[in-house]
Amino acid sequence: MVAPTDTQPPPVTCVLLDFPASHVLLVTINRPAQMNSLSFQAAWEMERVWEWMDEEPQLRVGIVTGAGKKAFCAGMDIKDRLEIEKLDELALAKAVSYPPAGFAGLTRRNGKKPIIAACNGHAHGGGFEIILNSDLVIAAEHADFRLPDSERGTGALCGGLPRLARILTLQRAMLMALMTYTLPAKEAMEWGLVQKIVPADDLIKEAVKMATIIARMSPDSIIVNRAGVREGWEQGSVEHASTLIWDNYAKKLMLGENAIEGMQAFKEKRRPVWKPSKL
Repeated sequence: MVAPTDTQPPPVTCVLLDFPASHVLLVTINRPAQMNSLSFQAAWEMERVWEWMDEEPQLRVGIVTGAGKKAFCAGMDIKDRLEIEKLDELALAKAVSYPPAGFAGLTRRNGKKPIIAACNGHAHGGGFEIILNSDLVIAAEHADFRLPDSERGTGALCGGLPRLARILTLQRAMLMALMTYTLPAKEAMEWGLVQKIVPADDLIKEAVKMATIIARMSPDSIIVNRAGVREGWEQGSVEHASTLIWDNYAKKLMLGENAIEGMQAFKEKRRPVWKPSKL
């Protein structure tokens, strides 16, 4: 595959990579026979993809979805996990480790560039944890969200539980964590988790539209403004979050070539011509 990028993407076996619009990366989990559940190998593979996206100058926003219309991602591949249990203790410890950014390289990811989750079906377990840490979420009408761990003797340990509480409030989070409640797409939008619901056939087209809008903005501003929102979400103090963003980004952003270009274009009543971000 020849990518419209300055660097080549890492090799992949569990996902498909596409470039549906300028500066947009589409990552499709390609394991439909397994409900797009992920092995540990697949999780590490995906983290390498997102790390590459963050450093690739020609990419500004990513989309993650699942192959087919049944499942976005059903979480951990349980069959793979049970096979791994047969390994000796040292090999087992190595095999069952997730990357630093968590399940799929997403559930504990901070990163630089935004990711849109295009939920095409069931987002369960780790798949729901992906949704909870995505920057924007668009869902097919039939999509749903669930944490089945309490009925399986497992736990949503890849970052989803605290994020669930921050997004949905304590009692709604408890409903999903303790009672394994299945949250339909319509209710998820009412709760603020999903920003848009579309027919399944329009899902990727609409996700690409959203990504294209972001990709037309200043790549520096997108990185900084995303970081500011995330710091506000992660930190206990709004003032502390504000200080972090100011100290880390203010001079680099406001004296950078894209800020100068953006203001000059506004003055001249033309569209700005952005340069790849150096942040």
